[in-house]
Amino acid sequence: MATRKTGTKRDATAVQIGEAAGTATTKGAGPKEATSPSKSPQTRKPRKTGSATLAKQAVNAEEAVNAEKAGKAGKAGKAGKAEQPRAGRWPRVVVFGAGAVGCYFGAKLAEAGAPVTLIGRSTHVDAIRANGLRFESGGLTHPIAIGADTESEPLRAADLVLLCVKTLDTERAARTIAEMAPPKTLVVSMQNGVDNVERIARAAGVDAMAAVVYVAASMPGPGHLLHGGRGDLVLGEYGAPPAGASRATHRAQEVAAVFERAGVPCPVSDDVRAALWTKLVMNCVFNAISALAKVRYGMMVADERTRALMSDIVRECCAVAQADGVTLPSADAMYDAALQLGQAMSPATSSTAQDLARGKRTEIESLNGYVVRRGDALGVPAPVNRSLLALVLLRETGL
Repeated sequence: MATRKTGTKRDATAVQIGEAAGTATTKGAGPKEATSPSKSPQTRKPRKTGSATLAKQAVNAEEAVNAEKAGKAGKAGKAGKAEQPRAGRWPRVVVFGAGAVGCYFGAKLAEAGAPVTLIGRSTHVDAIRANGLRFESGGLTHPIAIGADTESEPLRAADLVLLCVKTLDTERAARTIAEMAPPKTLVVSMQNGVDNVERIARAAGVDAMAAVVYVAASMPGPGHLLHGGRGDLVLGEYGAPPAGASRATHRAQEVAAVFERAGVPCPVSDDVRAALWTKLVMNCVFNAISALAKVRYGMMVADERTRALMSDIVRECCAVAQADGVTLPSADAMYDAALQLGQAMSPATSSTAQDLARGKRTEIESLNGYVVRRGDALGVPAPVNRSLLALVLLRETGL
């Protein structure tokens, strides 16, 4: 809910809208101790099939798609089923941050009949108002009628807010939502990184849920969404509500049912932190290296020395997660998942690489930077992640 703490300072500062893209997926592989890969990374090349459950799930959404066809919600870790989609009034949905992620999920909801308004930059908003959102997927393109606005005014009537801004803008967005949205509005963070829900609560007392986003999408032109694959979520609560806030018991299931009704697989996780951390590990492995070396994922996993570096990143991330009380699959399984992900997404480049190419600041502080900060706080060294963080920030200073 957009419930505020008493006395919270409100600030309706305009938010620079951005995109929070997702890459890998997991539904959990059961509690395993985080350990180092048992084989030398130089000899462990990408496998077409992996033995670990996580490895299979990190490459594709086959299980989620099959579950959707069977009329069931999938599971994420120790996940609960979403409530069955029900007919009736759709919630009024506002997508705060109309980049590729926000436009994709907003479009899916709008196409199913939900009243959706995208809040974004004028270049996209003007094009969408004139011609609808141009939705391109699988070689086919069609327009989708959807609301669009450059101002935050639609928040005042929102039942559900999908927060899709860059992590750089999390606090400013949270204060705007707290200022303008009704107290009972549900808020879902659909951003990269692990700690956005905590930051939203600290900044504005808003009790948000967290969604782990798995979709390959981009905005190649104004009002033009290019969907490359996937399009599913893992949803859940993140920690206790802010002081003074009340929380509906089944609100995550209710939001998941809205997405399921629109054909978006959306299992509800009892441990969304593990799902967030799993995606974080994949982002830490690929984003910085792809950006710094200006290479695609396929080249990374094909190179022996880069695979060794990827293995080091995975081990550091798993060690920090374990020290932070988050149960992930073994580092061996996570490394295999990363190799398979790189193989499956061979032509891809990271959002970090795209940001640097456009002369924009990146989300590196919420990726490798988060691992470094948590490692420092917990006494766990993360020298490889620290080096990648420093190099990406150095690139940013030259923008």
